Amino acid sequence: MPVKLDKKIRSLIKRDRKVMLTTTREPYPYDFVPEHGEGDYVYDISGNRFIDFSSFIAVYNFGVNSRAAVREAMKKQMDSLIHPAFTDYYAELPVVFAEKLVRMLPRSFGKVFFSNSGTEANEAAIKFSRLFTKRQYIISFYGAFHGRTMGSLSLTASKTVHRERFGPFNSTVQAPYAYCYRCPLHKEESECCLQGIDVIRNQILGKTVSEKECAAIFFEPVQGEGGYIVPPKEFVTELRKLADEHGILLVADEVQSGYMRTGRFLALDHFGVEADIYTFAKAIAGGMPMGATVTRKSLGDIPSGAHANTFGGNLIAVAAANANINYIKKNMASLKRDSKEKGSLIMKRLNQMKERYEIVGDVRGLGMMIGVELVKNKHTKEPAIKEREGILDYCFENNLILLPAGISTIRIVPPLTMSKQNIEKGLDVLEAAIKKFSA
Repeated sequence: MPVKLDKKIRSLIKRDRKVMLTTTREPYPYDFVPEHGEGDYVYDISGNRFIDFSSFIAVYNFGVNSRAAVREAMKKQMDSLIHPAFTDYYAELPVVFAEKLVRMLPRSFGKVFFSNSGTEANEAAIKFSRLFTKRQYIISFYGAFHGRTMGSLSLTASKTVHRERFGPFNSTVQAPYAYCYRCPLHKEESECCLQGIDVIRNQILGKTVSEKECAAIFFEPVQGEGGYIVPPKEFVTELRKLADEHGILLVADEVQSGYMRTGRFLALDHFGVEADIYTFAKAIAGGMPMGATVTRKSLGDIPSGAHANTFGGNLIAVAAANANINYIKKNMASLKRDSKEKGSLIMKRLNQMKERYEIVGDVRGLGMMIGVELVKNKHTKEPAIKEREGILDYCFENNLILLPAGISTIRIVPPLTMSKQNIEKGLDVLEAAIKKFSA
């Protein structure tokens, strides 16, 4: 049934705007007020049912409202102890989960810090990088999104609205990412992939920052907010080599791309290299606020009192994360298979749309982390910004939840557990929208 925004929804939104500071939902072209959901579906407060192609911003990787076992683990823990003051006292469950998390990473990893979000996980990684290397500067990339708190915001360079009026920022220098569809250095796609590495080597480290003062390079194996951009493998392998040449740490932000989203536990595994520090959040605890920063064993430890927090290791969040990782371990083979098969299904349909419709400029992704970039003209690649808003609105009105990314990209991130039937239904709605606005 087509979505109807009744008085109940409009009244709540009006009340919200009176008491809540504006957040990122304001630019969205639709008014979504979720109330409950499970599996493939979410329902708003007026009973409208939607297929969820957003996983609530890549949080519900294994179904809307998480798995029943995750919810039960939280309920059970709630009656025992909620807050363990884990950075001051000790508790068993966070250690149990940390041991399991470390076993999902390369063998060289072994130290974990828990926080409450992706931006906190990256804040910790910034501080740890400086402690471990005794260096100051950090390199990140244009298009990157690492968070909105002051340290991680210095790394973020996705949209000016994120940064304007908040500077000055920490000692960070941005480099061009391998966004080959729109090469930032105006090269042909075939020549673009390593240009960003040359900029780091010859300009940033050659003229701006001494390699002796560069602590880390932060990057997303697949850029999320920047437009769901998948770099060529050569770019990532050369980035690892460059970091090794100068004793610079490589930090992989897996906040959105990790936890099986791309068909691997780590998106970086697709590229055949390892980072020195990994950061996680979003899907880690099935909807509970939680982040984790994991470091290579050889980096050592940090001084007592150098970094901590109040709620990191919260037992409700850790109980959810522990049940979540148990589900992954038990179903690893099927999750890999499903992500590959369902991701291929989505990519096939989107590439067919690319052939049919002028508005579809590029289709890219790994596993079930997929972006479709919209353009006014395939030759000029002028971003179809207003058309994207119209497409998102049309999909919402026809019971499909989608989110934007980048300048004119739509991100497609359904739960990995979504049925193929519902994936096809969602893609039918999306194609109808694309057909309408392509005309």
